[in-house]
Amino acid sequence: MNRVAIMTDTVGWHCRRLQDALQARGMVGHCVDLSACRIDTTASWHGLQLPGFDHALPQAVIVRAVAGGTFEQVTKRLGVLHALNDLGVPVYNSPRAIEHSVDKSATSVRLHAAGIPTPPTWATESPAEAERIVVREAAAGRAVVVKPLFGSQGKGLALAGWVNGAYQALPPLATPLYGGMAYLQRYLPPVSEPGFDWRVLVIGGQAVGAMRRVSRHWVHNIAQGARAERQPLTPELAELAERATAALGLDYAGVDLMAARLGPQGPTDLQVLEVNGVAAWQGLQQVMDQPLAPLIVNDLIDRKMAQHGPAIRIARHRP
Repeated sequence: MNRVAIMTDTVGWHCRRLQDALQARGMVGHCVDLSACRIDTTASWHGLQLPGFDHALPQAVIVRAVAGGTFEQVTKRLGVLHALNDLGVPVYNSPRAIEHSVDKSATSVRLHAAGIPTPPTWATESPAEAERIVVREAAAGRAVVVKPLFGSQGKGLALAGWVNGAYQALPPLATPLYGGMAYLQRYLPPVSEPGFDWRVLVIGGQAVGAMRRVSRHWVHNIAQGARAERQPLTPELAELAERATAALGLDYAGVDLMAARLGPQGPTDLQVLEVNGVAAWQGLQQVMDQPLAPLIVNDLIDRKMAQHGPAIRIARHRP
């Protein structure tokens, strides 16, 4: 039977939608927690143990979530994905691309190198250097957003610099939230009230849908209380989101974009804030009529698996 491993730490809405879409294509989706996967070189020729797969390898893997943990735990989980990929199993997204997108500093470097407009960004382990950056930005009347390097869903975001007419210092960096790292991104003031940004979903290199995330708070994540609104997928949004996804080598991605005003009275310009390689799409689905899970599954089967077919057969029949 054609079985696909859906890597997720929570069996919920996304996993069920992917299972339904896989079933429609004659496949079975089995939800697997990466933390429960083991390396056991005595158990099988390939040295992996995936819950529910006995000694077999899956036909493919969809990475829906990589749960947080210690550096050692996350390294092992990504190591399992790397091993599957090296064994010829299509991993969607690839572990290398996930590493590039989970690490916000790596994302920023790749976006910058690709010439994609993104807010000025700094990452440093020096608290003194981070404070100098914040002071310099504040002197110009600007603020920075302080983000956990491996954060998601808008958790742990803070403002520093010139905020609401006063200087606001950096939050303590020597905490588990920030891990002694300062990842700073120049704050983009809203161009309207209430403020908003866009989330664009890209699948197989093509933008397939967009939404506006609207909030009276400066954080626009749905998980932090923003509301999803319908947004036509304009050529400008699609083109920039596709370029950002390609720069990180992702099969599918949620790309967050925002309008930035060029000068006090100047025009606005699109900026890429983040690229999410394990993107959720439940909020986007609420404002779109087309089911999105089948688009992911179809791209996996018709493009990714088709490209890796011979390697899978070799891997699965190795003595």
